[in-house]
Formats: sequence, structure tokens, C-alpha cells
Amino acid sequence: MAEGSIISEAIALTIGALFPIMNPFSTAPLFLSLTAKMEPAKRNREALMACIYAFGILLLFLLLGAAIIDFFGISVPGIRVAGGLIVSVIGIRMLFPAPSRHGEYARLTPADEEIAFTPLAMPSLAGPGSISVVVTAATQIRAHHAGRYPEVYAGVIAGIAVTILIAWLVLRTATSLARVLGAAGIDAMTRIFGFLLVCIGMQFLLTGISDFFGIKIAA
Repeated sequence: MAEGSIISEAIALTIGALFPIMNPFSTAPLFLSLTAKMEPAKRNREALMACIYAFGILLLFLLLGAAIIDFFGISVPGIRVAGGLIVSVIGIRMLFPAPSRHGEYARLTPADEEIAFTPLAMPSLAGPGSISVVVTAATQIRAHHAGRYPEVYAGVIAGIAVTILIAWLVLRTATSLARVLGAAGIDAMTRIFGFLLVCIGMQFLLTGISDFFGIKIAA
């Protein structure tokens, strides 16, 4: 098989496997809710940095994921459980915001808070599912592509970069919804997606536990 064909196939397979798991469209409402009080420049910077962080995380786990997991004795189910707990805590904070000093509810993220790494990059974009995809890809490369590592890894990295670029475009486009929804609409959406995040976090948690113990949990 030609080198260009191998790279093209690796890119296509990576995007096809990673994009549905990452699902930046599900991150867009969370991003919009958390950046509602930010200036446009700050909001755009958070979107860019979240995607850069996510790319770095996935690249790290692609190249060193197996070694990291083996060294610390971490399993993919363990990553899922940890991600589920993080997502659930974020969802609870969005669903039940803490009261401010003036007695009003601080329902949205303060304008000066950094949210690019957590929760946007991890666990939203580069969450347990995305990490498991790249770790699995690295394992399959070592098992089935001996002698073609550079080409296949280059294709996978390019596929990750394309997926992250799409995620950045989705987040940048989502900011235009802020002007349409207004403060009340964003507050309502924040609570709705806070509840959904709790549900997603619990599903991550249950999936991780079931994978660890080999128990099949009915949907």
C-alpha cells in the first residue's frame, strides 16, 4: 500500500472514530453558558486554548498513553469513572449555582475564570471516550502496522488535528447565539445543560464501573 494511501486511510479512520465521541456540538452549549459574561476577545481565546489543550492531551495519550497507563496502573474504566465524577460536579454547579455576596445567584461563570483546560478541554473535548479512542489507535498501530509507524502516526495526528479544527469552528460559531438568547435564555440553558451534564457524568461513571467489573448495564 502506498504511503499516501496509508496516511489518507489513517486520517479518515481517525476522524470517523474520534469526531462522534468528541461531539463538539454537545460542548457548544456548555461553552456558551460558561462564557456568557466574558468579552468577545476573552471568549474566543478560551475557545482557541481549549482546542489547543485538547489537541495536546490527545497527542500525549497517542504517543505515551500506553506507557502512562501502565506506569500509574490506570485503566480506561478508571479514566471513565474519573471523567464522570468531574462532569457530574460541573453539572451540579451549573444546576445549583452558589449564591453571591449580594444574595443573587451567581449562575454564570465569572468573566475572569479560566475554563479552557477544565471543563472544556478535559473532560468535554478530550474526555474519557476521546482518550480511549487514541489509546486504542496507538495499540492497534503497534499490533498491525509494524514498520509503517511514521506514516500511520502522521495520519492519526493529522486526523486529530482536523477534528480539533472542526471543534474550534463549532465553538466560535456558538458564540453568536449569545446575542440571540440573552441573559435569561443563557441562564435557563445553563440549568438545563447542568442537569444533562449530571446525567452524562453518571453514565460515564456507570460505564466505567461496568467495564471494570465486566457487568453489562441495561440502557
